[in-house]
Amino acid sequence: MSKPSFFSPYRHGFVRVATAVPKVKLADPAANAASALALVREAHEAGVAVLVLPELGLTGYTIDDLLQQDALLDAVETAIAALAQKSKTLAPLFVVGAPLRDNGRLYNTAVAIQGGRVRAVIPKSFLPNYREFYERRWFTPGAGVVGRTLDLAGQAVPFGTDILLRNLGEVAFTVGVEICEDVWTPTPPSTAQAMAGAEILLNLSASNITIGKSETRRLLCASQSARAVAAYVYSAAGAGESSTDLAWDGHVDIHEMGNLLAQSPRFSTGPVMAVADVDVARLRQERMRVGSFGDATALSPPATPFRIVGLDFTPPAGDLALVRPIERFPFTPSDPAKLAENCYEAYNIQVQGLARRVEATGSKSLVIGVSGGLDSTHALIVAARAMDQLGRPRSDIRAYTLPGFATSEGTKSNAWKLMTAMGVTAEELDIRPAAKQMLADLGHPFAKGEPVYDVTFENVQAGLRTDYLFRLANHHRGMVVGTGDLSELALGWCTYGVGDQMSHYNPNSGVPKTLIQHLIRFVAASGDVDEATGDLLEDILATEISPELVPGEAVQATESFVGPYALQDFNLYYLTRYGMAPSKIAFLAWTAWRDAAAGAWPVGIPEAAKRAYDLPEIKRWLELFLKRFFANQFKRSAMPNGPKISSGGALSPRGDWRMPSDATADAWLAELHAALPV
Repeated sequence: MSKPSFFSPYRHGFVRVATAVPKVKLADPAANAASALALVREAHEAGVAVLVLPELGLTGYTIDDLLQQDALLDAVETAIAALAQKSKTLAPLFVVGAPLRDNGRLYNTAVAIQGGRVRAVIPKSFLPNYREFYERRWFTPGAGVVGRTLDLAGQAVPFGTDILLRNLGEVAFTVGVEICEDVWTPTPPSTAQAMAGAEILLNLSASNITIGKSETRRLLCASQSARAVAAYVYSAAGAGESSTDLAWDGHVDIHEMGNLLAQSPRFSTGPVMAVADVDVARLRQERMRVGSFGDATALSPPATPFRIVGLDFTPPAGDLALVRPIERFPFTPSDPAKLAENCYEAYNIQVQGLARRVEATGSKSLVIGVSGGLDSTHALIVAARAMDQLGRPRSDIRAYTLPGFATSEGTKSNAWKLMTAMGVTAEELDIRPAAKQMLADLGHPFAKGEPVYDVTFENVQAGLRTDYLFRLANHHRGMVVGTGDLSELALGWCTYGVGDQMSHYNPNSGVPKTLIQHLIRFVAASGDVDEATGDLLEDILATEISPELVPGEAVQATESFVGPYALQDFNLYYLTRYGMAPSKIAFLAWTAWRDAAAGAWPVGIPEAAKRAYDLPEIKRWLELFLKRFFANQFKRSAMPNGPKISSGGALSPRGDWRMPSDATADAWLAELHAALPV
């Protein structure tokens, strides 16, 4: 079997799922089967692997005592046989709701059909018999029904609550099925299904709508997907159901690990469908990573082992656009409200962490170098706020601008303006005389007047700055506040030891470069600073990122050396948070970045920065990221304390990230080169 195209989600561990609500015709299985089949065809054309339809969708949920009429039940079985026969050429596994008889009992069931065959029938475990629901009047509970078969559509079909549906081969996934009330119970069947390996959980529902109920349903689906480390695909009855005493909104949505991937408008008068690509590979990675998931599985084995029913789904050939929201900036969401909430939390985590460290050490002062760039600007803001929180004067912060051979007047001026605006004790310490002496002592050509600007030249300046700061901290009984960020640590873009890699405490160590700018904007708009300071912060935000270590007219642009931080933060997030293969990271980056006009951008991003990246560029910078990330682990192994900020992780060897400093990137680079078509 050949692999799917690189430009298909199926190549990268995604499985396309859908949830739909047809318009039902009450007590007419033939008509409802035709409506269901139309949606299956639509799903097939969209490349869907798994489709779920509502509870009792072949009859309608609201037909009451008609459910026990033989004429209707015979028509249901005929409709199921027709669905199986007419779907032979359609790829998706689809699950429809139907009342089915077995051994003198009637069950509310989910009928799984794929490749022209009825693959399995799963009964509803828990029957509601309160408020407006009286299912025990007609149905027998399915809980405890295991190991049985059902004669249906001319075959013996596996029947019971002990069934999982599994597709093997190039696109592997496992599906568990439960029905409506099941997820409202303290121990939903889907919990055991997930622990037995199901990554995709389906719920056929006929939940009616009352004020506020949709939010409760969504909360249940989201929380179950998070708890089970799974995708949860939900479909509820809608158009066509009886409104005699109830109303129906056709609620459909798809969640993955607590996050909403897709939904459709409710209260539609016709059929609706929602489609999303579920990252099954990510789910498996997360289950492996979260040890408590495996522990729970070991402690709660199923009373009866699950039967595995095989599927033979084959994904469509050719390219297929990813149907899933992918943020360009995974650390900074494009939703303005969510971004504001994240900035509020990140800022206060930093402030609280630094304040606690000052309190614990009894430091008489905070010592910080201020360059006029993004990182030191934000670190100074955090330091000022921490002192406010502790009830101490900001003059206890001793801030220094330390100009070197390439410090520009613009950044130096901004540094002074910022220190003045923050009300700290501000001083300037020119490192050039000491740097000249050190370069002369080393016999460096620059000391003889030669324009040699090598790594020694750069690191003499970076090292002296940190050396002065540590000695100033000794002198003033203080602690050095670090300014370097998470992105620089990932790329090794910092001078090791006596350099900007080291400090007594670094509040920025868990903050990526792409988030720093938004934190500064958050402070500028928060009311914590006056209008003039807000304008100054905006000016700092507009300054190109540069270490300013090499003299000359051209700006020493950091991103020309280490790559665009937008892409490198993207790479960092998916490599360390989810352990994704480089080719998958490249596919996601291409999806997110190939079209600047598509999708939303976080507020505040300048128009000039809203650019696209093609696959060759993405590959080039990802390759550089991998090389630098592996080569510079030794810097992260010795990094100072600092708070973890986001769920994307941190790189502290005491927390989220541990690896040997002499590991090689060869396997990752080989996978990238072998998989990409450029």
